[in-house]
Amino acid sequence: MKKNFKVLFLAVFVSVASCSFTTKEFNDPDKDKLLLDLITYVLQKGHYDPKDLNDAFSGAIYENFIKGLDPLKRYFLESDIAEFSKYKTEIDDQIKNKELAFFNLVYTRFQERMEDVKKIYPEVLSEPFNFNEKETIDVDYDNLTYAASLKDLQARWKKQLKFSTLSGYYDLVEDQKNKEKGESATDEKEDAKKKTAAKEEPFTPKSLTELETKARETTKTSLDEYFDFTKDLERKDYFAIYLNTIVEEFDPHSNYFAPPDKDRFDLQMSGKLEGIGARLQKKNDYITVIEIISGGPAWRSEKIEVGDAIMKVKQEDEKDAVSIVGMRIDDAVKLIKGPKGTKVTLTIKNVDGTISDKTITRDVVELEETYAKSSLIEKNDRKFGLINLPQFYFDMENYKERNAATDVKKEIIRLKEEGMEGLVLDLRDNGGGSLRTAVDIAGLFIKKGPVVQVASTGNKEILEDKDSAIVWDGPLVILVNELSASASEILAAAMQDYKRAIIIGSKQTYGKGTVQNVIDLNQWLRKNDLGDLGALKITSQKFYRVNGGSTQLEGVKSDVVMPDRYSYIDIGERDYDNPLPYDKIDAAKYDIWDGYIDYEETIQKSKSRMAQNEQLKLIDDNAKWIKERRDEKVVNLNFSDYSNEIEQRKAKAKRFDAIDTYDNHLTFESLPYEAALMKQDTTLSEKRKRWHKNLSKDMYVEEAVHVLEDLKLNNIQAKKVADIKN
Repeated sequence: MKKNFKVLFLAVFVSVASCSFTTKEFNDPDKDKLLLDLITYVLQKGHYDPKDLNDAFSGAIYENFIKGLDPLKRYFLESDIAEFSKYKTEIDDQIKNKELAFFNLVYTRFQERMEDVKKIYPEVLSEPFNFNEKETIDVDYDNLTYAASLKDLQARWKKQLKFSTLSGYYDLVEDQKNKEKGESATDEKEDAKKKTAAKEEPFTPKSLTELETKARETTKTSLDEYFDFTKDLERKDYFAIYLNTIVEEFDPHSNYFAPPDKDRFDLQMSGKLEGIGARLQKKNDYITVIEIISGGPAWRSEKIEVGDAIMKVKQEDEKDAVSIVGMRIDDAVKLIKGPKGTKVTLTIKNVDGTISDKTITRDVVELEETYAKSSLIEKNDRKFGLINLPQFYFDMENYKERNAATDVKKEIIRLKEEGMEGLVLDLRDNGGGSLRTAVDIAGLFIKKGPVVQVASTGNKEILEDKDSAIVWDGPLVILVNELSASASEILAAAMQDYKRAIIIGSKQTYGKGTVQNVIDLNQWLRKNDLGDLGALKITSQKFYRVNGGSTQLEGVKSDVVMPDRYSYIDIGERDYDNPLPYDKIDAAKYDIWDGYIDYEETIQKSKSRMAQNEQLKLIDDNAKWIKERRDEKVVNLNFSDYSNEIEQRKAKAKRFDAIDTYDNHLTFESLPYEAALMKQDTTLSEKRKRWHKNLSKDMYVEEAVHVLEDLKLNNIQAKKVADIKN
């Protein structure tokens, strides 16, 4: 696959270079034209299934860009849309001619409408709402027409703000009722109350008028913060949205990454960054610490706390500090981040209001929630292993540095040392990642053979496991759901085709059967004085199972289907506007795993258990109820009606409480190496306790253990494997 992509990369590079994408000093519009030209050219030459730039393409861009800016139809007027519509079939021609008339008009008008709204919402929220009126709001925004005038727009905002305030008002009223009863509205509030009991003032009931005022103030604060965030957005940010609208019309997984987005993508794929190890958020004009990453430099230094505001940043080789008050958060983060071993001095406004300088030595910060983690399961004196893999991560600079495959291998070896008899690999909610790691992980469970077939335009390649060593030859179950995608589907499909593992989970997985490669756009230019141009993630290949079937749209169908909360919600690849189609190719040559003697019988036993399981029926009913609620489009703005509807929902929801209180009677323990770490790291300890608590309620893990118990190994095959390993 890598060889094929290099050929494609070279071909596109030669084509682009021949078009002389040289640059001099340009202003933003000229840079935008260059980006538009470059991106569409690369897409046409390098995409697996390039689109024709025609009137239909133009119409889709027209609809999606306007919708992307104003999805709830709370900014543009009917007159704006009428003015925009003259470009509906001309955008394809504008792209070809490097013209920006459509973007410029829509962008400029959007800025104007945002200024209009900034005047509307404070005025609306300055007056009390009458929650005794019989009034409703339609939240079916797709079928809503645009406001006819600014007056109509104000009326629309008034209703929307009333809806937002009503929700907060209801919570305040309920909270007061509970306090009057000596209770707390939620367990979280109860915990908070215990922690602050010594400081808390005596409860003083408030009038409904006071509660309504407080609810309106909360709504206004939320909008103030939102518009404070949008104030930092520049023309280039909106142009990136426009470029993405064009790119995503080719398929849902091709994207343009503006420079900050490319950094975030790299971080997501590698699970690590170089910096101080803190998550930041802009609030008003201050960059505030919202989380200290366990094990990172800030955590180790104990100098920074959640809630601290960073006011200035000084590099160790510079004399003066730079104020970041009022700065865009992306720009501030660039100053704070830096290479491992370098020092940065932060001027901090501490939670207690004092101001002080804190010097931190930057380091590589690993985001542990990204990485594989394992637990030992004990049941009736038998031990089983569970490995949770959140994504197929890898270091984009150096694959061998750390990746999902090597981590999973380590966890398997550790679990084997503790005497596990069967393994559960949990790929639920795993959206994918590195194709190579999926192939390498498959190789941990099979002797040799093809794992996935990859097709480029006119080419097909079979990616194989060429290592005859098997790390785990025992019973294997893989858990999936509707959000298991891409590399998760490759691994699950291969193990299913080999009959190496039994797949338990949703009716089908996500259905993403395409491969993307990230192209640095700066490489195409001979002389670049424009700064970083970002990158393009482009769908260049399609992958197929070893049996020849595609996972595109169809996903992987579980051997044993267990419903969950997503069962009736549209969240898969098939629910996008323009996914690539499903198709099939010839099967690869592979040998079915002959390590089990009762593979099919075990599946049938599991299906029989599931058909008779009352808890599963309850989960299925809950999924249907969630679907019904999501389909509700009209909401009451009358407090009494709104309250009655919520109480009715609460009454219906009570029957589903048993889902959260379920106990699978399994015991979960961290492995010895992690238990030692937890003694030093209370944050890690708390995370694992929470994870184990959730696992103890997990019916899918319980059934996975039942299946592992039922699977019987072919002793003759097991001896063959042992001989190979020795």
